[in-house]
Amino acid sequence: MDHLAKRKMLRRLVGALLLVLVCGYAALLFSVNRAMHRSPEEFGRFMTKMPTAIFLIAPFETMWTHARAGHLNVGDTAPDFTLATLDKNAHVSLASVRNDKPVVLVFGSYT
Repeated sequence: MDHLAKRKMLRRLVGALLLVLVCGYAALLFSVNRAMHRSPEEFGRFMTKMPTAIFLIAPFETMWTHARAGHLNVGDTAPDFTLATLDKNAHVSLASVRNDKPVVLVFGSYT
């Protein structure tokens, strides 16, 4: 084999390897994005099976923000939800208090 033929074969090999890597990365992002659109429990089960190194190469924060953004706009009525009270003895839903008085929803992390 002459030098030119070896070089051409090496280019094809590198091209094929890059194609496999790009397709694998796209498949990874697709499967993670699909899991993010499922329930938190299903997503948690999916993520426990992921190798730690994956967290370094996939844009999880950006994908999570888009997956959980919802479709609400300013001025839309908040969807109903139910939460446990602080003492865990009862539950309260947004629908149960919405018609009585104004409701202010504050979500945050206080850590």
